[in-house]
Amino acid sequence: MNLLKQSPRVLGRPRHDENAKPTKDLVLETATKLFIKEGYKNISMDDVAKACNVTKATIYYYYPTKGELYTSALIAMMDRIRLSILQILEQQKPFKERLEQLVEVHLSATIDIDMNNFMREASINLSESQLRQVQASENEMYQTIERAMQMEMEKGTIRKGNAKFFAHNFMALMTVGYFKDGDGKTLLGSVDVTAKEVTNFFWLSVQNK
Repeated sequence: MNLLKQSPRVLGRPRHDENAKPTKDLVLETATKLFIKEGYKNISMDDVAKACNVTKATIYYYYPTKGELYTSALIAMMDRIRLSILQILEQQKPFKERLEQLVEVHLSATIDIDMNNFMREASINLSESQLRQVQASENEMYQTIERAMQMEMEKGTIRKGNAKFFAHNFMALMTVGYFKDGDGKTLLGSVDVTAKEVTNFFWLSVQNK
């Protein structure tokens, strides 16, 4: 008589619930929120496991090191930002209006995220290979804006110039929206006012006169 044998589950591999959000996605989303709130050094893999209500072995099954988890969190954030940028820039409205909307949406979505601090912690704590992955994702984000700048140059909407330089300057100007004074107030007030001021300032340097 043959007995059916159940193959043993791989050590650390989580049980799969068809109706639940994939565990890997849950881990990444939860870890990202924790990293945003507490920073890289203050969050352990054990903290992530407890917040996800899973075992630490489950976390390590998907992300063997904290560096890999942090790398994935950064890349996922930048991918979301890039897709949001792309959706806005592909709209059929004047380029200046699209840029203003881009600033407003970007600031609203990332107002509680210190991307500069994220990148600083990445440069300190990640391996060269992981840093290259993060930088590649960051470059894709800039290239989305760069391509739009190049296209608008060819249309004559903005003056001829270095599209990469324009894109980096525009993104740098957006960071003004994160600056806060001693009372915690942003430099230019509301997000919509900041978006208008940043766009107007940038437009003065690129408009086709």
